Amino acid sequence: MDFFSDNTAPVHPAIWQALAAADAVDHAYDGDALSQSLDARFSALFEHEVTVVWSSTGTSANALALSLLCPPYGGILCHEEAHIVLDECGAIEHATGGARLLTCPGNGAKLDVDILRARIAKLGKGVHHTRPFAVSLTNVTEYGRVYRADEVAAIGAFCRDQGLKLHMDGARFANALVRLNARPADLTWRAGVDALSFGFTKNGAMNAEALILFDPAKADEARRRRKRAGHLLSKGRYMAAQLHAMLEGDLWLANARAANAAGAVLAQAAGDRLIHPVDANMLFVRFSDEEAARLRAQGFGFHPAGPGAARLVASWHQSEADVAPFAAAIAAL
Repeated sequence: MDFFSDNTAPVHPAIWQALAAADAVDHAYDGDALSQSLDARFSALFEHEVTVVWSSTGTSANALALSLLCPPYGGILCHEEAHIVLDECGAIEHATGGARLLTCPGNGAKLDVDILRARIAKLGKGVHHTRPFAVSLTNVTEYGRVYRADEVAAIGAFCRDQGLKLHMDGARFANALVRLNARPADLTWRAGVDALSFGFTKNGAMNAEALILFDPAKADEARRRRKRAGHLLSKGRYMAAQLHAMLEGDLWLANARAANAAGAVLAQAAGDRLIHPVDANMLFVRFSDEEAARLRAQGFGFHPAGPGAARLVASWHQSEADVAPFAAAIAAL
């Protein structure tokens, strides 16, 4: 049983059906009917006029978003263990033309206003020093923690006061939303978010992400930057088809609930082995090397997360019954 990442989960059958239906001849690039109808569909979801720019990877969505919010000579405040810092191979710096990532500490990979204020205080004000232009949050964070709407709103208000833009890396946005039983608007534009990298690949899609811009005036620049970066796919209707299929019947929410529920079963079995509170479908657990080897020998796969620790990620296709054998093996250690 595989708990390496929700990236390894299969594609949902509804996505395969949508891809097959998109075989019908239509316009190329993003001129097809499916792509052209995304803005209206996501505007209804977010209760706000938005621009949707599809992309095939979360990294490209993050890089494109931050290139719109920060100039080459600016800085982006983010957690020191954020995905954009550790796992995107300098994509943000490349896409922005040289902007610096101004990293910050924070328990559970979470930021707050005090952390951001302290980091800004360390920056010089003169021409010799990097001026921050944006803040990037990850929800769910790299340690499986969730930002509540009031926490995002506090950071959003701080950003407005400081003249900063706010980006949210929402690779697991659906998992955060169902955990909080919140509306999409509550965790985004109502809380001051300017751009959201809305992840679908981890949640059942094949290779589709949506950059949501809450300022439609950014639409033309975003689409030109996507083309210049080589991410405007000639058969874009297959990207759009996946996004529509994920929204149909709230499939994206059902999948996230299933993943979170499976994660909760594992968290209960782990008990006091948990390193961080479990808010969604990702948990960090203390295993000795010998214990980890015993679990792997039984067929359970997971990533190490430092000495004596492991990261477990449940996926949309794993029911509570599916993960019960792993839970039992953990409890039996």
